[in-house]
Amino acid sequence: MKYNSISFLTFSSKKYFFVLLLILSVTLSSWAASGKWTSKTTGSTIEYKSTESKKPIKDYAGNYPTVVYLKNLAIKKIGRNSVKKDVNWLLSQGYRVIELNYAKNSNAKALKINEDIIAINDSIAAGNFCGYKNCSQYKSYVLFEGYRIARDVSYFIDNPKVYNTPEQYTVGDSLHMDIIYPANPKVKVPVILSFSYSNSYANYDQVKGTLNDAYKDQRLNLAYSFAGFNDSFLEGAPANGMAWAIADHPKYCPWGKGKPVNGANDTYKSYETNPDAAQKVKSAIRTLRALGKQMGLSGKIGVFGFSRGSTAGSMAIGDKKITELENAGFHIGVSDDVQAATLGPGVFDYTLIYNTADDGDKNLELRCPWAWDSLEENRKLWESMGSSYLVETKTTAPTLFFYNTDDDPYYQDQITHFKAKLDHLGIPTSTLVNYGKGHAIPQTASSLNTLYSFFKNYLNPPKIIK
Repeated sequence: MKYNSISFLTFSSKKYFFVLLLILSVTLSSWAASGKWTSKTTGSTIEYKSTESKKPIKDYAGNYPTVVYLKNLAIKKIGRNSVKKDVNWLLSQGYRVIELNYAKNSNAKALKINEDIIAINDSIAAGNFCGYKNCSQYKSYVLFEGYRIARDVSYFIDNPKVYNTPEQYTVGDSLHMDIIYPANPKVKVPVILSFSYSNSYANYDQVKGTLNDAYKDQRLNLAYSFAGFNDSFLEGAPANGMAWAIADHPKYCPWGKGKPVNGANDTYKSYETNPDAAQKVKSAIRTLRALGKQMGLSGKIGVFGFSRGSTAGSMAIGDKKITELENAGFHIGVSDDVQAATLGPGVFDYTLIYNTADDGDKNLELRCPWAWDSLEENRKLWESMGSSYLVETKTTAPTLFFYNTDDDPYYQDQITHFKAKLDHLGIPTSTLVNYGKGHAIPQTASSLNTLYSFFKNYLNPPKIIK
């Protein structure tokens, strides 16, 4: 009888132990996984390791903010922390971290690495990166080893009365930016700032009858930004010795909406208005420069702009000082100068929109008078709405313009006139033309090199090629 009892207990213990091991195995596999990912940069498969945070954060849609962490690259690592330390820090912030191990492949540097950045963003946007279908579509990032992220940094408090939509939005939200910087850097690095061409805004839930957060912090919405245009420029900046930041577009409103107080619905369809836009741009630059001191940034800032992001970013390059613009927002007194800019197709002078009728700017031709009355009677007001108005002397930032001639014709007209003004003042300018097709961002190694080289000339980043 004793023998049978002991045998039963032994069997039960083994069964319990087996079940416990199975549970632990399932639990551990939910925290970490590994596999192989096909890299365009190396032309082969590379190993990846994914780790879940013990305290994961989720976006509004219930998906997981994810950092794709590029390690063992063929460039000097600026951040002096170990990979383990920086990955653990990211996990402590609630991110899922997917480490891509390039094993020092000779192509894992500028500009081949941009091909993988495009592929990563496209895969996340498609809902299938390394087997994950629940990576956040607007809070996921590609980081180089040694870099960290300051997410959702406040840079301005919005005024709901500028665009007046929705009508229930009466208390201004904070506009945010993300700053990607080297942790514990060996040397100070410059930073490139972009204003998103995906708008964040307040949203009213008709069912619940309340405002919700569904469309806040949409600056990195992949479908309308990096993935939508195969844009790898910002996230590829660390391969060129530079940090980067992306800010909410200053028009805190759906791009096709907005109206003045008591104005017609959608008066501001497809454009922004001053002084609001310029105030926000300048406050963003001051905030980035002030916080950059704590992050090991050099203080040199470049601006990269495309489409509505170019219109916004162009507000940064002019040297004209206007009290109403300088004394709004955060860190007043800190310099809002930038050292260089690359600007794609955008609108820089609204007084030019009638040069050629209906050449792509039909919304502007129709609606700008709704906001500012007739151009003939209010030219000075119209002028103050564009960035060209803020260019006064040769101390304006050097600027490279890029565009394709088969894009909407009014973009080329805007760039032609803006460049002519800068040239007349003796400001260094250059152009990158027909690097692709239509309304697009440079993607080829040659065109990207032109942009990066321009910034290197004026921002003086450290050399990181081994």
